[in-house]
Amino acid sequence: MTRKHHGDQGETSLFDGARVAKTDARISALGSVDELNSALGVAMSSCPPGDHLDRLAWIQTRLFTLGSDLANPGGRARGDRISASDIASLDTWLDGYRADLPPLQHFILPGGTPTAASVNLARTVCRRAEREVFRLASEAAVSPDVPVFLNRLSDVLFELARALNHEAGVLERVWLGPRDRPGD
Repeated sequence: MTRKHHGDQGETSLFDGARVAKTDARISALGSVDELNSALGVAMSSCPPGDHLDRLAWIQTRLFTLGSDLANPGGRARGDRISASDIASLDTWLDGYRADLPPLQHFILPGGTPTAASVNLARTVCRRAEREVFRLASEAAVSPDVPVFLNRLSDVLFELARALNHEAGVLERVWLGPRDRPGD
């Protein structure tokens, strides 16, 4: 005998109790945020040095908050929300990374240490989540701090990957444009 579950018919429940289609833009955004959180977990599994692990753990908890914020569009359920102070924390880290790293002269290619490469992969998932949140915001209610947080987070992840490589003594690989071909 097969048990039926509430999601078997293509719908799911939001945090505030509303039922929506699994193809809803809100669910796509939530899925990308969940994927981002998992990608950060992969990066954390290599135990990045110093404060980096603590920062990634903090980001993961804030992504759960961001997800509950997205899943509570009417604000009917009680829950934590992404705030300006969360964005300010990211801004502080971003300023610190940029102050400690050489200025960018060229586009750089993702890679380097396994941890930095994982953080760069998480950055690309973050960019997708940001696009999906903006798409959702064009048609439904979204807390204004949510897309700003994701935008700032993608910048932090970019600089964090650079910092991890820099601290490990791994040089950034630069993209030189169309002339950047093997044998040139």
